[in-house]
Amino acid sequence: MTNFELAKKYFLDGCVFLKAENFSQAEFHFKKSLELMPNRASTLTNLSATQLKLKKYSEAKAAAQKAISIEFGNSEAYLNLGLIEKEFNHYEAAATLFDKALSLQPDYAEAWSNKGNVLNELKRFEEALYHHDKALSLRPDYVEGWSNKGVTLHELKRFEEALKHYDKALNLRPDYVEGWSNKGVTLHELKRFEEALHHYDKALSLKSDYHDASWNKSLCLLLEGNYEKGFPLYERRWDSEKVSEGAGKRSFKKPVWLGVESLQGKTILIYGEQGFGDFIQFCRYVKLVADLGAKIILEVPEALAGLMRNLEGVWQLVIKGNEIPFFDYQCPLLSLPLAFKTTISSIPAGTPYLAANPNKISEWKQKLGDRVGRRIGLVWSSMSNFKVDSQRSLRLADFIEALPLEGAEYICLQKELKDGDKEFFKNYKNIKFFGDELKDFEDTAALIENVDLVISTCTSVPHLSAALGKETWILLSHVPDWRWLLDRGDSPWYPSVKLYRQKAIGDWSSVLQKIKLDLGVR
Repeated sequence: MTNFELAKKYFLDGCVFLKAENFSQAEFHFKKSLELMPNRASTLTNLSATQLKLKKYSEAKAAAQKAISIEFGNSEAYLNLGLIEKEFNHYEAAATLFDKALSLQPDYAEAWSNKGNVLNELKRFEEALYHHDKALSLRPDYVEGWSNKGVTLHELKRFEEALKHYDKALNLRPDYVEGWSNKGVTLHELKRFEEALHHYDKALSLKSDYHDASWNKSLCLLLEGNYEKGFPLYERRWDSEKVSEGAGKRSFKKPVWLGVESLQGKTILIYGEQGFGDFIQFCRYVKLVADLGAKIILEVPEALAGLMRNLEGVWQLVIKGNEIPFFDYQCPLLSLPLAFKTTISSIPAGTPYLAANPNKISEWKQKLGDRVGRRIGLVWSSMSNFKVDSQRSLRLADFIEALPLEGAEYICLQKELKDGDKEFFKNYKNIKFFGDELKDFEDTAALIENVDLVISTCTSVPHLSAALGKETWILLSHVPDWRWLLDRGDSPWYPSVKLYRQKAIGDWSSVLQKIKLDLGVR
């Protein structure tokens, strides 16, 4: 067999392994082929695609770039480079590379669809739909294309249409794991929870290590209050590619403590993950860990450091980014409910478990001056990059419809305003705004202690307010975050909380009307 024939055999075997998703063997065979024919662009392109699947991004990039240096018009290599940029959330760069692929091959369905995916991430949903439609017009049997369009329709809250697109993908390929899981997510948003769980289970029956489905299933179970099954599955967040980065995945050599080993005389690092609200909600478990005989090192974001200095049970506070002292075990905050086998009836709900700085309370009291009525702290929007920010943000112009013009004094508890609210705020003088004077959560806590009531959407502030024991009203979307459960006006996590729920998707008007009535406005 000549070198050419042997190289071709390795190449074809590599393609077979790539199609079968045996990426390690595919990489081996493509590399063997390249040893015999190092400048074959098609082999380099396939090697790049394989290494992308293996998360060998620098090697995948090098292979694609070499393929392009040999064959400038290699549209597939440009696609691979775009996919690599997408993995690092470089969406604009990815879109440019997909455009390059399309300039070389205008009928390249995969490039159209993948550009649609990055436009989706950029929240340019109508453009994304156009690109998905173009891909499907070129390849009506493109399974991933149907599912990708379904994801964009989901983002546009066109849920019934999204379901039809997932069904089209699943009819074409009944074992399409991502399609089953994606459809489950949309069913979840429609409150069809049993169906959603069935779809997650179907995905897991096809691929037991498909951690995105496990994660999605955990959120559904937790929302339903099934903590016994939900919290163990919630640990899959560390394995989910879509979740682990945003969840604050960390790597420590010391073992994770999940309630099994004795902590008597041991030191344990407890650290935050996800958002500030999560930290505030679950730091209540620190005392329970300390009660087991452990010394607690609590790693905190700088914005929370002042607030957490006097948290009961903390042995040593470390600001995130600084050197961490020796410890025997470690545990992320949101794994503590599992470690303590938390159920709805066993939630450690005693409040207050946080306290504001008395000196700062006095400072803010002086800044606020004499009362002119009932003081109400307000939060109507989030400034985070939370993917479904629209579910916890209102326009100020809409929010004030719930607020009486007389008999109350309004204090903005937000540090920042969205661009859409700034112009309105200039002309609306009934809310005091302190902006950068709120330096950290210690200031926010002190300001909260100077109001009688907090009314807020689902951000970190109502967690803080409720942890302080302050009466807190929270506005929730039709399908809320799992911690707020379903169909109840109270929270087992916070005795001082009252929940106001949308009656239908996107229906803030009924929520605001109920708040208006409860504030005594007729």
